[in-house]
Amino acid sequence: MRKARDRHPIPEPGEGKRGEQGHLGYLLRQASGAFRLRLERAMADLDVTQPQFAVLTMLANYPGLSNADLARLALLTPQTVSVIVLNLERGGAISRHPHSLHGRIQHIELTDKGKRLLAQCREHVRTIEQDITSGLSAEEETIIRRWLVRVASPGKGPQLS
Repeated sequence: MRKARDRHPIPEPGEGKRGEQGHLGYLLRQASGAFRLRLERAMADLDVTQPQFAVLTMLANYPGLSNADLARLALLTPQTVSVIVLNLERGGAISRHPHSLHGRIQHIELTDKGKRLLAQCREHVRTIEQDITSGLSAEEETIIRRWLVRVASPGKGPQLS
């Protein structure tokens, strides 16, 4: 008996419904998954995951965030952020300090070690981003960035024209 896979081969990315005629939502998910996999592999030598990189990035840009703020900004669940923060703190990449007014809220900041780790991560990410944007003009990249922002924030993102 032939397997279902023999009768219906799974298309490679870029083919069939995984190509330009596919649903936009699927294509976004496919691109996101491919990017995340590349990122995870590239940062494996640093022992940093993509969600950890997102947390480090948000902390560098918005110091003093709480776990709840981090979860919203990094697009992660509060439970995931709690685990990430604990692991990054154990590794010396971040430090936590009690909020001056709300004792249960902790502000989180990068340590010097965390800043160095983030700089290393950014080098890996920069290489991947240069690769995925190679062949695009600056204008094409700007259009793609604007479109992605608009998709992520309907009604709020910049117009394409």
